[in-house]
This record gives sequence, structure tokens and C-alpha cells, in this order.
Amino acid sequence: MLGGVAGLTLPAMTGCAGRQTASRVPDNTQPTSPGTSVAGLDAVIDISHNVTVTDFTLVRRRSNILGVIHKATEGGDWVDPSYGVRRGQAEGAGLLWGGYHFGTHQYSGQQQANAFLAVCRPRPATLMALDFEPNDGNPRNTMNLAQAEAFVQTVYQATGRFPLVYTHPSWAAGRPSGRGRVRLREPISSSSILARCDLWLADYREEPEVPSAWADRSWRLWQYSGDETESNAAYGSVPRAVAGVSHCDRNLFAGDTTALYRFWNGHA
Repeated sequence: MLGGVAGLTLPAMTGCAGRQTASRVPDNTQPTSPGTSVAGLDAVIDISHNVTVTDFTLVRRRSNILGVIHKATEGGDWVDPSYGVRRGQAEGAGLLWGGYHFGTHQYSGQQQANAFLAVCRPRPATLMALDFEPNDGNPRNTMNLAQAEAFVQTVYQATGRFPLVYTHPSWAAGRPSGRGRVRLREPISSSSILARCDLWLADYREEPEVPSAWADRSWRLWQYSGDETESNAAYGSVPRAVAGVSHCDRNLFAGDTTALYRFWNGHA
């Protein structure tokens, strides 16, 4: 995921949130294009405010992108300043829209969910997601499993819908993850409310590893390519570069165009 805020007590660093950069390299090799054995639709990107957007119309028409998921909030007190204005621009260009929250430890899961909902302002066709991963900028400020579950429960109670859960295979399995080598006290299990959410998997290998909690469902979105800085936009790969934005993460959807629209509109 394109960056995160590490906490209020640390100095500022370059990153999507404009403060600290969170973990976004999932304990494996440099990103590669999706393997030919993995079927899906390469039509979803995720961005945040440190991504320069010149024209969402180019994103839609020139790069055949259908959906954009934008960072909305982090923790319980930080709002991405670009979320609101870009929402209207993207939807006006015919793009599907979604918002994600980067979870931290500072606030309860319920507080973070309420802060997210107030900014995301989800409509029936607004995709929602929780970014649940190590916080490399401040490992002690990493969201724990109970907080993540409370976040999901609060969003579900408020909207009647589960958000996607964005996570890495190693993190979900309780293995040491991120540059800080932090880990969950226990793996995400199939009995967790998180397993009722669709999986947004971050794995930059040609064959992604599906966490055991989602073994019977697999991933709904697979972030197969990440991009942290403008200087290495899409790692120099022309097929992954997207017109109209300086850089972005690329995601494969498990399905075709019809299935993507049905899913995004809450019908699948």
C-alpha cells in the first residue's frame, strides 16, 4: 500500500500520508507482472495524496483502468487531504471509487472505523477497505488483530457491508513481517470476522500465497505491483504504467469486467 502515518510523535518523512512511510514490501522479491496462470482483470489501482494526478480521464480511457481505491484516513486523527476532491474527479471520469483506511495502534478499532466512515462517506457503490499490515515507520504503532476485528465489526454495523481486508501473506500467518519484523500474536483464523471480508492480497511474486483464513475463497483483489516513489513509477514497466498519474499500485481483480461492476456495486 502506498505509505502510512507512523504516529504523531515521530518526525516527518516522504510518503503518501506526508509523515511516515508504512510497510509496503511484503517480505518477498521485487514485484513482477502477474503470472500467466493467474486469471483476472488488471483494471484497479490504489493511490493516496502523494501521487500526482493530472487527469482521471486518461486513467480511464488510455490505461483501461476501471476502479480507483484512494486512501481516506489513518489511525483516528489523520485525513488524506486529496480524498474528497479526487472522488468527484474520478467519478466524473467514469471510474469506480473506493476508500481505504490504514490501521494503527493509537486508537481503538471502533474509533478508527468511525473516523474512516466520516471521511469515506460510503455510498452503495463505494468500495471500503482496511489496510492491515505492519507499520514500518513506527512498529509499536501497528494495529493488532483485536483492533482490526473491531474496525470491521463497526463498519459492518454502520453500513451492512464488510470492507475488504488488505494484508500480506506473512502478516496474516503470524510470521515476522516488514522492516521491523513485527508479527501478530496469532495468525488470522477462519473463525475471525476478518475472514468474512473479501481479501485484498499484497504479494509481489508471480504466484501469490493465499493466507489460510481465506483458503476456501482466495483473493478478490491481488496487489501484484507496488510503487513507492515517482522515480521508479511502476518499476519502469510500460504495461504497468498508468496514464494520468505519476505512480500507483496495480491490482488484479478475480473476475471479468461484468463481475467487477457487480462486485463494486454490492451484488457479488
